[in-house]
Amino acid sequence: MMRMKLFDQVWKIINVSNPVEKCILTSDLYGHWQNGELIIDHDTPVAVFASAGRPEKPELVHPRKLPKRSLHTLKGRLRFMHAIAHIEFNAINLACDAVYRFRGMPVDYYRDWLAVAADEARHFQLLTGYLSEYECQYGDYPAHNGLWDVAAKSAEDVMLRMALVPRALEARGLDVTPAMVRTLNDCGDHKAADILDTIYREEIAHVAIGSHWFKYICRQRKLDADTVFIQIIKEHFTEGLRGPFNLPARKQAGFNAQELRYLSNK
Repeated sequence: MMRMKLFDQVWKIINVSNPVEKCILTSDLYGHWQNGELIIDHDTPVAVFASAGRPEKPELVHPRKLPKRSLHTLKGRLRFMHAIAHIEFNAINLACDAVYRFRGMPVDYYRDWLAVAADEARHFQLLTGYLSEYECQYGDYPAHNGLWDVAAKSAEDVMLRMALVPRALEARGLDVTPAMVRTLNDCGDHKAADILDTIYREEIAHVAIGSHWFKYICRQRKLDADTVFIQIIKEHFTEGLRGPFNLPARKQAGFNAQELRYLSNK
């Protein structure tokens, strides 16, 4: 059996701009991994790049320029689900970037982030499927690029990446999604609520993967994982993380007692 090189294949996905093609290739790549058809080619050099492939639309604007979205109107729900789709599209690129950029990690690290990438691709497809029912498509509304901007700041350090992306930014979804699911159900949009609930439950596992590898790297570097995360947050988020916090979900996702106490006092 001719085996493919992991990093070559992930690099192709990172550069694909078409969202449909990116999702298909991401799902296929995880299937190749599960079938033992990939080799981890650590000797392949890491290419220097500033951003991943994305379509011309949506237009990227500053977050403050995005209009407020009411879940009580169809237009507001479409804007909201479009915004979540944009997050999930970025999350595909981020999971692939976590595989491609950081070499010398254990085999299970690459398995975990390929699995996350495949989940994010499926989430994106669920969301765009919902949008298409209302003759709306990804790119119809503007979006912001905050998630990728933070990823760029952590491009040189896998420990920082695990702290800032899954444990800081993506964990925010664990805090706010349950209330949004309730609101969508109250509005009678049970399909949107079910999609968000699926994403919420699977994102707990994704953040837990980030927690696992963050703690692994701390142990490798002989750092105190109980305090390093808090130090990173204080350094990179001068105003701290925004609450309220879903402490039970964060505990499920691997936040320790000291971290939860810190968040509880915010």
